[in-house]
Amino acid sequence: MTSASTTARRGIVAVAGLSIAALALAGCSAGGSNGSGGGDSITIGTTDKITTLDPAGSYDNGSFAVMNQVFPFLMNTPYGSPDVEPDIAESAEFTAPTEYTVKLKPGLKWANGNDLTSSDVKFSFDRQLKIADENGPSSLLYNLDSVEAVDDTTVVFHLKSENDQIFPQILSSPVGPIVDEDVFSADALTTDDEIVKGEAFAGQYVITSYKMNELISYAANPDYEGILGAPKTDKVNVKYYADSSNLKLDVQEGNIDVAFRSLSATDIDDLKKNDKVKVVDGPGGEIRYIVFNFNTQPYGATTPEADPAKALAVRQAVADLIDRDEIATQVYKGTYTPLYSYVPAGLTGQVDALKPLYGDGNGGPDADKAKASLEAAGVTVPVELNLQYSNDHYGPSSGDEYALIKDQLEASGLFKVNLQTTEWVQYSKDRSSDVYPAYQLGWFPDYSDADNYLTPFFLIENFLANHYNNQEVNDLILQQAVTADPAERTALIEQIQEKVAADLSTVPYLQGAQVAVVGADVTGAEGTLDASFKFRYAALAKG
Repeated sequence: MTSASTTARRGIVAVAGLSIAALALAGCSAGGSNGSGGGDSITIGTTDKITTLDPAGSYDNGSFAVMNQVFPFLMNTPYGSPDVEPDIAESAEFTAPTEYTVKLKPGLKWANGNDLTSSDVKFSFDRQLKIADENGPSSLLYNLDSVEAVDDTTVVFHLKSENDQIFPQILSSPVGPIVDEDVFSADALTTDDEIVKGEAFAGQYVITSYKMNELISYAANPDYEGILGAPKTDKVNVKYYADSSNLKLDVQEGNIDVAFRSLSATDIDDLKKNDKVKVVDGPGGEIRYIVFNFNTQPYGATTPEADPAKALAVRQAVADLIDRDEIATQVYKGTYTPLYSYVPAGLTGQVDALKPLYGDGNGGPDADKAKASLEAAGVTVPVELNLQYSNDHYGPSSGDEYALIKDQLEASGLFKVNLQTTEWVQYSKDRSSDVYPAYQLGWFPDYSDADNYLTPFFLIENFLANHYNNQEVNDLILQQAVTADPAERTALIEQIQEKVAADLSTVPYLQGAQVAVVGADVTGAEGTLDASFKFRYAALAKG
């Protein structure tokens, strides 16, 4: 499928007199020059799965990992920093309270030879809003009213609310990749084959060979002009594994150079003793949580026994019974830590909102408290709970993780858990279609701000599609995003977490680190495992 504008580019109306103050570009560790990368090649292994290369149709770590290598962004995070700066843009700033103006670098090109202009930028964001795929990231554009292409290099984002403190970060997120309007469809998802065949790339790398969830070959893009600089390695191959045990075997045998997502905690612990490899870790914004579907959970809105008070009591009892410390130590050997909040530790505004409300008040479980909550609401026990998890997306320990959660819930005598599992590609479709009453999700942040752990989950129209609806929470999320005073914004973020903790739309329970296992001669992993939470292949080198 091709774009609606395959015969001609969109007409651009020039507007004179628009004043733009350029932002200074900070240097980055990879250098600021363009040109081809270094020599040799690197092979990376992963168990992450790709759902689609189209940025409008995916909101998962596996797909975004590819997008980060091959698509251009207006704003990006340089190595070693969580703060965004212009990438293929030369400047970006608010020119009015509801106008964010971006000036592109002149002469930008797609790998296929097409000009990369503001028309592509407008097209990219217009199609996100038009397609609004249920598994896509368009919900991040909640404050975007319209996009105006002023001239070939100037684009103005017209926002609904003033002084949006998050919008520059959103431009670096999964909704931010710029796509070629001559390759992508304006109103439907474009297939991976069409994207690869159309050479619709302008990031640090281009894809030269693609077999979905088996093998992708990349080559350095000599025309990349962003802040990340030229790749340190010309060619990168990424091999996709169905089984993490094979991933571990290949990295320790030297058949691959880098293993990134997802080895088991036991495998990582074992590999630390192997002098042929290095285990490298960095700050992690990953969280694990259980999602409740407010329609289909026990006593949910569309069930025959619908009762909001009983449904809440069920969620409260689950929160009372989960033993986070046991999961972190027994299953993950300390590579994850207990999480009692919706925003992970380390980010501004984080509070342990769940700890005083549930369990023993100190982070531990409390079966008596769970029983009291259910009895007070008139819930008959044991509660039958269908609980779903993915057996291939969050690493090989997910089975042990959810077997332990099942045991924790059932040991109280208050629950009968029907544990079920599905492979990720089907799972990602089912979970947003009311198939699962309660289910596992993990979150890998789009940008390093507390907002990213609130907006996608708890707005009335949210990524979880779990029918959670709290207008006060919705309004507070929108308010914090436009509050310029740091202290006031922090207070709002804390308040949101406390209100969501009372509703229990989700139950977060673990926070993890980023971990890569690399060959002894591989460098650069330390530089890309940073607070941007983006694993950039271009930072890696060998020999």
